[in-house]
Amino acid sequence: MKLYQLIIVLVLFISSVANSQNDLPLRLDDSKIKTLNNLSNPLLQKSLEQELNKVPAWKKLIAENKMAVGVIDLSNPEDAKYASVNSNQMMYAASLPKIAVLLAAMDAIEKGQLKETPEVVKDMKLMISNSNNQASTRMIDRLGYAKIESVMTDDKYKLYDKTYGGLWVGKRYAAGGPTNREPLKHLSHAATVAQVCKYYYLLANGKLVNNERSKEMLDIMENPALHHKFVNTLDLIAPDARLFRKSGSWKNFHSDSILVWGKEATRRYILVALIDDANGESIIRNLVVPVEKVLKKALVI
Repeated sequence: MKLYQLIIVLVLFISSVANSQNDLPLRLDDSKIKTLNNLSNPLLQKSLEQELNKVPAWKKLIAENKMAVGVIDLSNPEDAKYASVNSNQMMYAASLPKIAVLLAAMDAIEKGQLKETPEVVKDMKLMISNSNNQASTRMIDRLGYAKIESVMTDDKYKLYDKTYGGLWVGKRYAAGGPTNREPLKHLSHAATVAQVCKYYYLLANGKLVNNERSKEMLDIMENPALHHKFVNTLDLIAPDARLFRKSGSWKNFHSDSILVWGKEATRRYILVALIDDANGESIIRNLVVPVEKVLKKALVI
């Protein structure tokens, strides 16, 4: 092969690798997919704690275990970084755990346990984008609690464990019907920021079910119909960013989770918040800017 031909091949290869890291799902080797413990970054952790504690009301909520925040920096996917406060504090998360129903549905479809009909596809989109309770209840009834639990506790994911809890759906989003509350706190719809961050990290890397099903899930989660909480702020400061999101609210419990994929690598991250406070929606909306400040600071350290 002549030298110029070799150069062209190398340029095309490098371009292909670069583009693969601009697309979702990412295509990292399995060996580069890490546990949250191995993603934990002391400098990012210190910076996050300092920034959050600047707001007295937030500091108080964090100390009372009523505010949990987790972030994964994806500016360099091969060197992702994780930091959090109250990472394993399990809280009632309202509609956010509908992402567990989505994963269980994709797992069931892949295994031939659920047929991917137009009605099922429509309900999955309504469940996530619009947070439609009727569609969510139909999906739960199609799957059953045992199926959802089996996927959340599967060793492949470990999105719920008996020590710290995690993602759980054990009640229909409707009045009546049987329940299957999780064993630690007997919550019906539960989450921890650690397990939700893990969910998004695996999703971004195409590891929920498989690459093709992860892509379907990302398509369902993109362009949320509800524009409050994280999305309210990101609409203003990052209107061109791709947003993959699921939130939830009930009484004093407010939650949000998002994968932000900006055109520039400096705005690519996962952010999750669980709040037990009447002002939770406002707190979540106001979290985005300080968290982005933390992430930008980490890039120059």
